[in-house]
Amino acid sequence: MDWATTAFVFPGQGSQQVGMAAAIADQHTAAANVFAEADRILGMDFTSIMRNGPSEVLDETLNTQPALYIAGIAILRALEARYGDITPIAVAGHSLGEFTALTAAGALDFEAGLKLVRERGRLMKEAGEKSPGAMAALLGIELEAARAVCEQASAQAGKPVVVANDNCPGQIVISGDETALDLALPLAKEKGAKRAVKLAVSVAAHSPLMAHSAAAFREVLATTTFAAPRVPIIANLSAAPLRTPDDIRAELGAQLTGSVHWTDSIRALRSLGASTFLELGPKDALTGMLKRIDKDAVGMAVNTPEGIAALGG
Repeated sequence: MDWATTAFVFPGQGSQQVGMAAAIADQHTAAANVFAEADRILGMDFTSIMRNGPSEVLDETLNTQPALYIAGIAILRALEARYGDITPIAVAGHSLGEFTALTAAGALDFEAGLKLVRERGRLMKEAGEKSPGAMAALLGIELEAARAVCEQASAQAGKPVVVANDNCPGQIVISGDETALDLALPLAKEKGAKRAVKLAVSVAAHSPLMAHSAAAFREVLATTTFAAPRVPIIANLSAAPLRTPDDIRAELGAQLTGSVHWTDSIRALRSLGASTFLELGPKDALTGMLKRIDKDAVGMAVNTPEGIAALGG
């Protein structure tokens, strides 16, 4: 493995699953230490939810976000313990995964990061209860067409629906008021979408419906200590490097209402010289997206002890 041309990427919500990183924690002391530290910080046996579920509890936003953060860092620490100096060329994280990436880049310590994602999950849950919304995946449609659909549906409904995630060519996620989103789905079909499928969520992430929670979260960010990243980290909103603590606070404060530009983020990582992408987290969602963004890039999902061992050749 040529670490000098390898980027680490970290997934967001939707990648969680019962048992996430548990086998790695069972076989790697460094990962087990992350699990134990997380339980201490949260003041409960939180990682038992990761290990044992039930899935409906793990899938609650309040639990999903810290679980993904813990799993990503546990896998990273196991890699570091196994291979020593594995400084990547750069890192990035999809939505919630941006917090994991910041910790991987040395910009956010684990305890502060875990408390942040727990609070982010709480605020998003609260937003979903106060301002229920919806999200949908649009497949086979171009980004500009999806934006036009959202503008038309928002105008018709008098309520917002926006592009939340540009995941990869042909896969766009929209988010916002349910009435507006329901109007957007047939419009997307008219614009060429092969499928327009509502997602099983009640939280309209990355939309204006998160504005109140975003304001509250910015207050938390203002009291959180960040450091300048030791390796480049590509931002969700701009697909440009975050260089300073002020850059990071601005990014995370705007991220709840802003769009995730994942296609551009991967292209930015490629322009920095990344040719191999290790997805550190459950499942392989980002690895699948990578194939649609750049067929020449190599992607590997690392989420088992065997996956860690395989990197040694």
